[in-house]
Amino acid sequence: MNALRYHARQPAGKIQINPSKPCETAADLALAYTPGVARPSLAIHRRPESVYRYTGKGNLVAIVSNGTAVLGLGNLGPLAAKPVMEGKALLFKCLADIDAFDLEIDVTHPDEIVHVVKAIAPTFGGINLEDIKAPECFIVEESLRAELSIPVFHDDQHGTAIIVGAAFLNGLYIQGKSLADVRVVISGAGAAGIACADMACALGLTRDQIVLVDSRGVVNVERQDLNPYKRRFATSTSSRTLSDALRGADVFIGVSSPGIVKADMLQSMADRPLVFALSNPEPEIRLELVSQIRRDAIFASGRSDAPNQVNNVLAFPAVFRAALDVRATKIDWDMKLAASRALAALARESTEFSAGYIIPRPLDPAVLPRVASAVAAAAAASGAARRPATDLPAYAKAVADRIRDARRSGPHTEAPARALRGSERFDTHWAMGESTRETRR
Repeated sequence: MNALRYHARQPAGKIQINPSKPCETAADLALAYTPGVARPSLAIHRRPESVYRYTGKGNLVAIVSNGTAVLGLGNLGPLAAKPVMEGKALLFKCLADIDAFDLEIDVTHPDEIVHVVKAIAPTFGGINLEDIKAPECFIVEESLRAELSIPVFHDDQHGTAIIVGAAFLNGLYIQGKSLADVRVVISGAGAAGIACADMACALGLTRDQIVLVDSRGVVNVERQDLNPYKRRFATSTSSRTLSDALRGADVFIGVSSPGIVKADMLQSMADRPLVFALSNPEPEIRLELVSQIRRDAIFASGRSDAPNQVNNVLAFPAVFRAALDVRATKIDWDMKLAASRALAALARESTEFSAGYIIPRPLDPAVLPRVASAVAAAAAASGAARRPATDLPAYAKAVADRIRDARRSGPHTEAPARALRGSERFDTHWAMGESTRETRR
């Protein structure tokens, strides 16, 4: 009931649109709309890149969902997805000072989703895909990444994988295990499971070290019911069930269903295992049981009442902050790996670093500037950045200052003029790009 009252409190929902320029006098109106608006329109027509100077495109993300995989609730449809997408927009603004529109679309075929997103893409600086079921989500993201020149990021896949990657690196470090020697079992072969498998490979594992398990059992080469994304991780092992697969396994990553890991299955794992039970709100196995029978295990979950919370807010705000700031054409694997390694490094530097603290806490203010600067550096190195940051320490400070100032001003204060001045200073302080050259003219 508290959640319903919270969302119904007026104004209803969690987001609203506020002006960033004054509109109080006839002179203001003449600049904001006709006739003054003709000047930036003509300037953009002559030089399309100037849209980033004269409009909010460069700090605007579309959160696109068709509601076919809403949280752990399943196919609820686009209307029921709206509270979740509004919540995502709120997090973008509060955690990274990014404006976001939630767009719930009533289409299900991948080609239709791609068509809709391509049609609205000129409005936005980036696209965040959310709660679209697998395998359609893979097809949609691949198509949009190939056809658009702005960042496209499916957070259910990559946000989860980035944080799991950081926890994986630090967990192995504490347990004294090497990447080359471990065997990983991933329960759940949807968007998050496949992305976690890809992340494990990007970090250095081979596919032979990974056993993927879906609702029908181990994804093996003899099965004829596999989509192309699962088939990439099909194994020739004799294991057929999750119980089989977990015997002697070093790492369990669960992005599947509550309560599916039993005590005997946990007991059969190798010494000093990593147990990442990420099904939310009810994990694949509860912390209390792990603590009781495997005190040598490191545990992570998606819950806020357990240590090592794998929460996507550790990744997507910083990844998009950097991608927008450097005007990236895409979010590539170099950028995702940089985010994962930056999170791991930040946790290791803490005096709290231990089995109960292998990743930073979700609202740690150090996360955004640290991860954003790492992602910005990776984008410059990979060639994804059209406006690379030339002074990374200055960029990290500018990000931290921006968020601090945005939080101080709040949503109901007279912040637009201050925000504009901060944005201009932010651009010229660390970047040598089109925006800076135009300002100097």
